[in-house]
Amino acid sequence: MTVSLEQLRRCHLAVDLGAARTRVFVKGAGLVVDEPSAAAVNTRTGALIAVGELAEKMTGRTPDYIRVMRPVSGGTVVDIDMAQRMLRHLIGEKLRRTLRRKPRLRAAACTPHDADPLAQRAAVETLVGLGARRVELVDTLIAAAVGCGLPVERPEATMIIVCGAATTQIAVLSLGSIVTAERIPVGGDAIDHAVVQHLRQHHELMLPSQSVRPLQIALSGNGLTPHGPESTEIHGRDVATGLARSVHVDTAAVRHAIHTPLTAVLDGIGQVLRACPPDLVADVADRGIMMVGGSALLPGFDQMLRDATGVPVHIAERPDICAVLGLGAMLEGKVQPLTLTPVAG
Repeated sequence: MTVSLEQLRRCHLAVDLGAARTRVFVKGAGLVVDEPSAAAVNTRTGALIAVGELAEKMTGRTPDYIRVMRPVSGGTVVDIDMAQRMLRHLIGEKLRRTLRRKPRLRAAACTPHDADPLAQRAAVETLVGLGARRVELVDTLIAAAVGCGLPVERPEATMIIVCGAATTQIAVLSLGSIVTAERIPVGGDAIDHAVVQHLRQHHELMLPSQSVRPLQIALSGNGLTPHGPESTEIHGRDVATGLARSVHVDTAAVRHAIHTPLTAVLDGIGQVLRACPPDLVADVADRGIMMVGGSALLPGFDQMLRDATGVPVHIAERPDICAVLGLGAMLEGKVQPLTLTPVAG
């Protein structure tokens, strides 16, 4: 952890700026914002037209002069000004007035593991632009582990996989710190892309960008597990004619297409375990792996990891908001560090 629990208890709000969704937790009020990290801008005037859910719905449906922007990529703020404007509108005027009354507003933010100094500075400047006098940065892996109730402060191994939209982070934690970790540039977006490419190459069908995730959810009950039906009907646009068309897709082939990019995650797990002391690896084999993040809900992902690693795999109760809930628990003092009495010698 890059900051002490005592410093975090002085913070007033926590922000998790993700590539897919932005979440804000306010001390005493709980989770107040959970919206897509998207903003629609009029390129002629520079005016902000919509943010969050409405901007997400505009993706692929706007005229030329309206552009849907994503100011966060891979957990890193790539457009500070747009991220600030988006956050201001998501938080709302009423809550902003309440926060402005704080004499010295402090904020906490999640940062990906091994984030470079520029990425950390971008996160700090984004929140400073909202009025924060001080910004504390917490590793996403630690925050997510706290948020899903893992005993990170104990001298026992805890393995966690944070499945994000752009990256997947894998770590083994012990005594409140990261023992070893890897960040893999494969996430939910890469899985969506694999589904789109499979349908285009094998069925000459183009899917609307907003239909990929609902398709995966529909397939989870239709055959993305080995015991489901063998085929399912999918609607899209014909590549050659441009007309609407529906095809029957072999769900086993779609499952194979999805699993192909996920092999990088398996390699990452192997690298993390090889870098761990044997005692911690034994703990992981006994206690298993905890999956958090929006992409953890991908049908069949947990079973794939079970089959490949041979250890128990668990999905957190609310995997998509674990990181911001963990930050909130630290802000409200619900996490107690392990106290060690010095030995007199």
